[in-house]
Amino acid sequence: MLRSKKTAYVTIGDAAAAPAAPAAEGVDALACEQESAAIYAATEPLKSLVEVRSAGAARVLVVDAGATGESIVAGCLAAGLVPCVAYTEDMARAAHVKLAPKTVCVGKSRETGALDDNYRVLSAAESADAQAILLVDSRLAVDERFLSMAADEHRSVYSVPVASINAAFGGITRVWRTCSAPSDAALHVSDDSWVTCPKCHRISDAQRVLANHKMCPECGHHFRMTSAERLASVLDAESFECWFETEGADVPETDPLDFPGYLDKIGGMRKKTGLREGVRCGVGRIAGMRVAIGVMDSTFFMGSMGSVVGERITRLTEHATEEGLPLVLFTCSGGARMQEGLVSLMQMAKISAAIERHGDAGLPYFSVITDPTTGGVTASFAMQGDVIISEPRALIGFAGRRVIQDTIRQELPKEFQTAEFALEHGLIDAIVERPRIRETLANLLALHAKPEAGAPRGFAAVLAALAANPTKCELEAAGAQLAADERDILSGVRAVAAKAAAAVPKHVANGVRSVATRRAYRAEIEQYTSKPGAAKQAEAAENPAWASVQTARDVHRPTAGRYLEATCEGFFECHGDRGFADDAAIVAGIGWVAGEPATLIAQEKGRDLQDRIKRNFGCPQPEGYRKSLRLMRQAERFGRAVVCFVDTQGAFCGKEAEERGQGNAIADNLYAMAGLRVPTVSVLVGEGGSGGALALALADRVAMQEHAVYSVLSPEGFASILWKDRSRAAEAAAVMRMNAYEIFDMDIVDAVLEEGEGSASANPDFAIANVVAYVEESLDELSALPIDELLEQRYERFRKF
Repeated sequence: MLRSKKTAYVTIGDAAAAPAAPAAEGVDALACEQESAAIYAATEPLKSLVEVRSAGAARVLVVDAGATGESIVAGCLAAGLVPCVAYTEDMARAAHVKLAPKTVCVGKSRETGALDDNYRVLSAAESADAQAILLVDSRLAVDERFLSMAADEHRSVYSVPVASINAAFGGITRVWRTCSAPSDAALHVSDDSWVTCPKCHRISDAQRVLANHKMCPECGHHFRMTSAERLASVLDAESFECWFETEGADVPETDPLDFPGYLDKIGGMRKKTGLREGVRCGVGRIAGMRVAIGVMDSTFFMGSMGSVVGERITRLTEHATEEGLPLVLFTCSGGARMQEGLVSLMQMAKISAAIERHGDAGLPYFSVITDPTTGGVTASFAMQGDVIISEPRALIGFAGRRVIQDTIRQELPKEFQTAEFALEHGLIDAIVERPRIRETLANLLALHAKPEAGAPRGFAAVLAALAANPTKCELEAAGAQLAADERDILSGVRAVAAKAAAAVPKHVANGVRSVATRRAYRAEIEQYTSKPGAAKQAEAAENPAWASVQTARDVHRPTAGRYLEATCEGFFECHGDRGFADDAAIVAGIGWVAGEPATLIAQEKGRDLQDRIKRNFGCPQPEGYRKSLRLMRQAERFGRAVVCFVDTQGAFCGKEAEERGQGNAIADNLYAMAGLRVPTVSVLVGEGGSGGALALALADRVAMQEHAVYSVLSPEGFASILWKDRSRAAEAAAVMRMNAYEIFDMDIVDAVLEEGEGSASANPDFAIANVVAYVEESLDELSALPIDELLEQRYERFRKF
């Protein structure tokens, strides 16, 4: 450990504590330190490794994340120095690590920045008893705080650009620049200079943690944020209008139980935190879109919900309803405030009533759960969002773990009451890591905005709006590297946003084309076939139905998920039925189709064996259909079209599925789809097995790929029931007319979509492009129709059978 007289480091876990200094001050201070240190260092003469040895260094710490380490270690040995290499676990096989007489591991991965961490490098130097530190292309060379602490430990610091190493024979010649802070520089170390991660127990530089969205650079653990830090990281800079924080505008405190010392504790909390209560509310903007926002703060009574917290959130919701604003609430709370008794309990009912009115006005509410969210907050507004997202590993629960164990004497699983547990059990929509929360909220806000609201249309427009409207944190980060003029800062933020856009997961970004590009590409390919002729049927095999069954079951065939990915941009997957579980056999969510919001649902079989097992080979459970029903009802509420991709052997048949109401779930889907007051399009892209397929195919437009199949039962099941002989499956396929063209002739589907020479397995791009073209053109056509006419056409479409 570093000597306490110099570092005064403390372990900072997740317990509530006085708020740290604002991130802005830390970032600006570091920027000034870097600038002054760089200017000072530039006046120092260059040295060779021999001169480093002559200056009194016998042992040196080599900090090099690149490929020049081997020559530096060799150079040190040649100069009579004993090198110790600082490395990360993923560098264990590097040549310079093997060559060095001594090594010190400072982390798991160089990508986490462990080799640029003040604490870890200084600790490694102490462990190696090094008199000097050799840095290669490291930001520490201009970090005044690091240089001051190294000098206090009587360690010299030298740096070199990586480009100079090869030409300098590993640094034997004069390429090393002495790095030192100005002689009058103060030692910038305080009690909060270091933080210890409660998960991996690694100690890191506090400023580095702050710059990393207050996440552990090593393991990604999310430290708790104050409300001020949260607002600075989510809202556009200088857009927040805070309510209730002045004495005249605030809700007066109450003490309904005359609880001894309660009001004194409130006063003490106000002095300690600078807050007036446990939630901050107001109006701000995300990517230029106006939003009502509330952020609970765990530093004030653990974010517990008393009458003032409840009144603030209620007034915020009412104001959002009056002004037609979307609502975003960040929850972080231990639950009801015990000192207020039943009055605290009534806040659950009051807030719920306000949120219900907000929803009735057709306005979206997004709940963001952070650690911890428990008790009455979980049992009310935290779980009432149209979309519920959570940070990883957040504690989410109603009754406490210890209470449950003491009450029913039951052992609970390790993951119990975590965000991951809630996701698996279908209680939340998604887990989103902190750096992506702002982008996720911006996309969701745009997807739920009314056309006249002026919100960005399309995922590319959302990313552009984010870049054009940076947060306070983004401006500070850019300002630490660029000149202080606004244009340069904004350009730096746009570069950061572009880098973030490039990191969008494959299901969001890969294979996505702009609407104009897609339509141009569509014009170059052969259009889907809506009236197949006799020539096409003549080319079919002797038993085309059975051939189609075999082709539809081909494991190399593009799955429904691939069609979904190609059809939309900015897809946000929603998990769970909000009651029991998330069924991976049905992928459902929201995205942009041809620049318009849409709800997309796909029966996904899986892309490899492990994925197929996870997704139950595309056979949905009742909770899968209830998830799709939840998303369809939400689409109707917000006026979004519904697009379904069907590919299933059939709904899962098993004891548990029957117990949970498989038939009821399918029936509910059919009932809902019959009356959805939005356009609906379904495409069969593989197997269409019985009611399990029909549950997503009662639509305004229904198409099939030419090698997809659709039947009342699998051919094996049909042969077994009617002929007591499963080996007659091929004959059964012909009898049931499972071939797409025969089904088209029966007017059951509106179009047959060609797959190219062979099948979609051989021509995935061609087949996918035809499906995308059909979906976009169908939505264009259906969106132009009055809703009542659309519903009448849908009724007549299925009435004729």
